[in-house]
Amino acid sequence: MPQTIEVLSGSCVTIPCSFGVEDKYKSKVDETCKAMWKYDEETVVFDSRNPQTRGHLTGNLKNRDCTTTLNNMRPENSKKYFFRLECERVQYNFFQTQLHILVKDVPTTPTLTPSTLKVEEGTSVSLKCSAPAPCLSHPPALTWTSSLGHIQESLQENLDRTKVQTSVLTFTASHLHHGKKILCTAVYNKQDDKRLFETTLVLAVLHHPPKNTTVSVHPSGPVPENSRVTLTCSSTANPAVSSYTWYRADGGQETVMGTGHVFNIKASRDSGPFFCEAENAIGSGRSNISQIDVQCKYHKWSLVSDVNCHLDLSPFVHQLLVTNFNQFRVDVTSRPSEIPQNYGKAHFSKTKNCRITSRRPMMCGVILVTLHSE
Repeated sequence: MPQTIEVLSGSCVTIPCSFGVEDKYKSKVDETCKAMWKYDEETVVFDSRNPQTRGHLTGNLKNRDCTTTLNNMRPENSKKYFFRLECERVQYNFFQTQLHILVKDVPTTPTLTPSTLKVEEGTSVSLKCSAPAPCLSHPPALTWTSSLGHIQESLQENLDRTKVQTSVLTFTASHLHHGKKILCTAVYNKQDDKRLFETTLVLAVLHHPPKNTTVSVHPSGPVPENSRVTLTCSSTANPAVSSYTWYRADGGQETVMGTGHVFNIKASRDSGPFFCEAENAIGSGRSNISQIDVQCKYHKWSLVSDVNCHLDLSPFVHQLLVTNFNQFRVDVTSRPSEIPQNYGKAHFSKTKNCRITSRRPMMCGVILVTLHSE
């Protein structure tokens, strides 16, 4: 039998009880026996043969089981009680084993195990919520704030034979659970039909690599060539991000541009696509590839002829490349307005002229111009 049981006011209490007798008295414990609970020599709190007393005997005295339920406990019933066995041929007061019943207006706070949580993402987690069940006919109902996973409930017995209601919540830890308050609520349904709630909580601290890594560009939108641009790398991680690295994505190659949460670069047509990588003690996470929209100060013109033309573009010529016998390619740096649509003091050999027949935009700052012979 336990030494102390805490009881909710207005509810019942089930007293786990067993007793032993000497061999010479065992045959005298028979159907004539009754169970009594008293807190002094004179006052009888419970008599199993008297229907007027509150409660009932749930154990079998012939099996030395004196488990008893007392109903509608009140604060004034907070006392020390002892068990008395009365039979026709034997009577005995078990003074040496007394039970202290403590009646409270507020139930004991449910216990959450573990009380704090630090795990890595992807780990299987089991949280156990338990609350005393002193009244077996009205055990507490345990609920969780959110259904994160599988829930299994059971009524368990302590070493002193008192009962406890348990609920185990099992789920797989995710970075989405970081900082989440997990609450377990015990609902006690008292015998007078009034309900009372008690809650407890734990802060789930989950370790995970960087997630949702993104790049922001300031200023946003098109920016003038050679102006300064600020790049910021952001990520959600626990523990916190320890390093940020910026890469230029050159086709299938990745070239390190720099490091730091904030990175400043000069906008140019050669800036190329880029991304950032955030890293912590658990792992790393990369952003999507980004591109700066550069407004070029000067346009780069590529002029292509389909015949062996001589191109008289001396005011604009930046570089002349002979691509094959019948084709020239000229890279010209100029403002768009400086080369008219029909420009071209060009001629084929010594007698034929060439003219511009089309101009179409290519990538940033590049326009393709095609020449045909007249």
